[in-house]
Amino acid sequence: THCRRLEMEIATALGCFVGFAFGGLVFVAYKLGLLYQLFHKVSLFGSPRHGGESVAEVLRAHGVKFVFTLVGGHISPILVACEKLGIRIVDTRHEATAVFAADAVARLSGPVFIEFPIDTLYPFHLVSKEFGVKNPPKGIMGKVVTWYLHNHLKNLFAGAWETRDVSPLPVHIPQATDNQVQKCIELVSRAKKPVILLGSQATLPPTPTDDIRAALESLGIPCFLGGMSRGMLGRNSPLHIRQNRSDALKEADLVLLAGTVCDFRLSYGRVLNRRSRIIAVNRDKTQLLKNSDMFWKPTVAIQGDAGSFLLRLSKGLKGHTCPEDWPQSLKAGDVTKEKADEKTDRHLNPLSVLHRVDELMADDSIIVADGGDFVGSAAYIMRPRGPLRWLDPGAFGTLGVGGGFALGAKLCRPESEVWIIYGDGSLGYSVAEFDTFTRHKTPVIALVGNDACWSQIAREQVPILGSNVACGLAFTDYHIVADGYGGKGTLIGREDEDKLDGIIKEAQKETRQGRATLLNVLIGKTNFREGSISV
Repeated sequence: THCRRLEMEIATALGCFVGFAFGGLVFVAYKLGLLYQLFHKVSLFGSPRHGGESVAEVLRAHGVKFVFTLVGGHISPILVACEKLGIRIVDTRHEATAVFAADAVARLSGPVFIEFPIDTLYPFHLVSKEFGVKNPPKGIMGKVVTWYLHNHLKNLFAGAWETRDVSPLPVHIPQATDNQVQKCIELVSRAKKPVILLGSQATLPPTPTDDIRAALESLGIPCFLGGMSRGMLGRNSPLHIRQNRSDALKEADLVLLAGTVCDFRLSYGRVLNRRSRIIAVNRDKTQLLKNSDMFWKPTVAIQGDAGSFLLRLSKGLKGHTCPEDWPQSLKAGDVTKEKADEKTDRHLNPLSVLHRVDELMADDSIIVADGGDFVGSAAYIMRPRGPLRWLDPGAFGTLGVGGGFALGAKLCRPESEVWIIYGDGSLGYSVAEFDTFTRHKTPVIALVGNDACWSQIAREQVPILGSNVACGLAFTDYHIVADGYGGKGTLIGREDEDKLDGIIKEAQKETRQGRATLLNVLIGKTNFREGSISV
């Protein structure tokens, strides 16, 4: 009996050991991809297919029309495969321009960034050469290393060409609850001096921008528009207030932050009146409550989509509208014309130039903002004709977006007149893209405010530190540079002031005929916007 029990214990122990060993082997086989290779074919040296084809198929399935690039061997398979499937390849002169162009297309359509390891893109026979170890270690270690690399290579290609679902995945968009919307309806209905601050986020899908515009007009609340929301109310809306925002916020008894963030542009929330009721709506919780523990506190904070919230708010307030005298009093402060009539010490008054361009700009125009001082003035003066017709770099003011944004915008809206408002400093980043505009037949108009200075910086550096060091530039002949790249450049000085309208119309004619143009406008200094922050 004792021997029999011992035999059973040994058998049990041996069974457990075999079970654990087998389980361990299965786990190792799984981690090494050996099990996957049993059920998925590995196409070896006979197949010319490569990962770029898979990438192109997914891009086509997602409705991608353009791929922007600076060509390189690490992405050649993607470019070649995309071209074969009818996706347009647009090559630029600087890789940053390719990124900015894709950004512009994303803003006018759904943004995605994907990075690919190079060994996932080329055919098996080429990748296997790179994986091969020329002088592997001798002995068992060398064999293990060689086997491991070969197995990893097979895992990369196992099942690579099997049919898969490449359709877009659903996107979750947070929404306000019914109770939150109802509370906001009650707050707005009691407000006498409400104000809406609309941010770029309000223009995101799924809510059509035309529906948001109708909702804002129904509410009748004065609006300050920032970023991509500029143009939301059209060119001459009585509800769109452009200036004296700080004064309006001090007087307001309710402020609705619809996709607007309390960062430096709102002095981290310090410009908000502590007695005001504040409704904050933002998809991102971090942005929603930014600096709320320090300088401001929301009455209602909603993590949700700003666009759809505005529609629900408008529906709940049907028949109610803001007292008319409130937006009228704010609109009365929107005055820039008198400063545009002032003479500068030399050259042209930049405000006058911007007013003339704004008056003559086509109704379907898209405005791209790339610069500091000149662009900051343009933000006050130029009136986008509709939603999604203003593109700027956003909160951090990245310079150099002009060429890329304009390229993407013109490809998305080829029928539209695309204007780049450049400072002479920012122009240096992407003036070479006039070659791209020429080669890819994407005629745009560049308006360069040339004051031979990084004026946005000099405005603070000189009075605070008493030095203009590194702020000075030259009145460079940028129009000649544009000519050299196949565009049409024009120099405009004070002597051309009476002919300015004609020059602008000629530039518009050139672009309609397929030629990118650059207006190199020599401008003087004004005290407009002193002490303000461009937003």
